[in-house]
Amino acid sequence: MAGDLDSLAGLVTAFRDARDWSQFHSLRNLIVSLNLEAGELLELTQWKTDDEIAAIPADLHAREALEDECADVLLYLLLIADRAGIDLDAATRAKLAKNEAKYPVERFRGSRRKYDAPD
Repeated sequence: MAGDLDSLAGLVTAFRDARDWSQFHSLRNLIVSLNLEAGELLELTQWKTDDEIAAIPADLHAREALEDECADVLLYLLLIADRAGIDLDAATRAKLAKNEAKYPVERFRGSRRKYDAPD
């Protein structure tokens, strides 16, 4: 997977660099843009019931919109990681290890409570 993520990140940065957009991509601007795109992803669910949202993947146009917004979020995340020098593969594995310690299966299976909430 790391190779795939690195390859994808390379495509994203090549796209950016071909257009000389790195000059506009401060860490702050990228983080803001990521959140704006996440808002657009969220907007796809506005005023919809859970059943309507669950049906999105089966609807050709709604699925395309979902794919586009997910891709936009990932594009900005990859650019943030590039700008900050973050290895997303390593960071994700480290975060999973932290979450494993905070949320042991035997205590949290089927539970939605936060790790510091009483049993």
